[in-house]
Amino acid sequence: MTDIIEAYLKKVLQQQEQVEIRRSEIAQLFDCVPSQINYVINTRFTIQKGYLVESKRGGGGYIRIIKVQVLDDLDMLNTMIEIIGDSITEKDAKSVVQKLYEDDIITKREAKLMLVAMDKSLYTGERVIDNRLRSNLLRTMLVNLKYEEPNKRKADHS
Repeated sequence: MTDIIEAYLKKVLQQQEQVEIRRSEIAQLFDCVPSQINYVINTRFTIQKGYLVESKRGGGGYIRIIKVQVLDDLDMLNTMIEIIGDSITEKDAKSVVQKLYEDDIITKREAKLMLVAMDKSLYTGERVIDNRLRSNLLRTMLVNLKYEEPNKRKADHS
């Protein structure tokens, strides 16, 4: 069911830059509970995946999903570096890498190497420390990509 709801919302977002929904209306449309709509939005429409979500609670409440428009590779790298911040979970780090790969900002090989470096098996098991180390490593990788020769990057994607 979550895949169907996600596909529906993404189809709407292909036709317009943003969609404004009411949780109860979408739940009724798909004959599910409103919390399932929350789950889809919280897991499938994250900033790491290129979406900004705004919500307003109450009687006239809504959830607005906006597809983030990125001007170029450098802008995307800067945005991701900012999103990563000082700490990032393995799941969110993998989402960042996936988004960069899907948007052709990194190659398949770069993505594989980054994913290996994000794997929890390489860390201490102390969540706070691991998330900070993972963040530092991923941000350093992305900063390094920002200063690579643009023509070489384009050739690598071919």
